[in-house]
Amino acid sequence: MSELDEVTMDSSYNIDDQIRPPISDQRSLRFHVEIALTRYFQHIEDEPVRNLHQMVMAEVEAPLLRAVMQRAGNNQSKASIMLGLNRGTLRTKLKQYGLLKQD
Repeated sequence: MSELDEVTMDSSYNIDDQIRPPISDQRSLRFHVEIALTRYFQHIEDEPVRNLHQMVMAEVEAPLLRAVMQRAGNNQSKASIMLGLNRGTLRTKLKQYGLLKQD
């Protein structure tokens, strides 16, 4: 039985207990993403939410790509290895976010 199956079967399970990082983990990206999403939901109040996954991925992916490209000295091969992406996929994403350096 997987961990997900165990969680589904346990009706007393509180998802907040699992996604809230411990206080010692307050410098983690996960912690800051959770805070940002909490603030986002508070800000929009009762507005309907659509395409949240796409919005969050775009917000996170662009700075991730920028930081990795800088770290890799704009070497796409090195950056693709760091990211675990195919070089072609990396190029597509760099174009998507306007981060592709022209030769």
